[in-house]
Amino acid sequence: MIVALLKYLHLAAMLCWCASLIALPLLLSLYGGAWRRDRGSEKLQARYAEFRLITHYGYVAFATPAAVVAIAAGTGLIFAADVFDLWFVAKLALVSGMALVHAWIGHFILISAEHRGMHNLPSPLIPLALAIPLMVGVLWLVLAKPDLGGLTDWMPRFMLSPRGTWGQA
Repeated sequence: MIVALLKYLHLAAMLCWCASLIALPLLLSLYGGAWRRDRGSEKLQARYAEFRLITHYGYVAFATPAAVVAIAAGTGLIFAADVFDLWFVAKLALVSGMALVHAWIGHFILISAEHRGMHNLPSPLIPLALAIPLMVGVLWLVLAKPDLGGLTDWMPRFMLSPRGTWGQA
């Protein structure tokens, strides 16, 4: 019962987090550069205020809580379902990449607020281009659960033995 509840919570939060990792860079890309021209316009000022509210609250009140819930439920699921396979380590590495992209998007949102637009920043589509392969990789690893045992052939022996057993062979 607890495993099913954690899986549901983890999946729902991951869907929300991934949706925000797609939507926020698109919003920044579509509306972030609009403030460069016609800064004095009242209509543009109202649009900018709306843009700021959507991106700020989308990040602070939706994306970040979804990420925290997804990671917390996933951590609980590790121990509840007793998952300690090599594919899972690869999934954690990809989720770490997603967290870095999440932080980078937050930086874009902060800079767009401080400078009223995306001045002197790379395209916000770069985080999107990084996030999508990470999300696809996580989905593939979870669904396929591939045997990645062949990857251990190139690893040093000390990385493959449990703690406290070094020197015992």
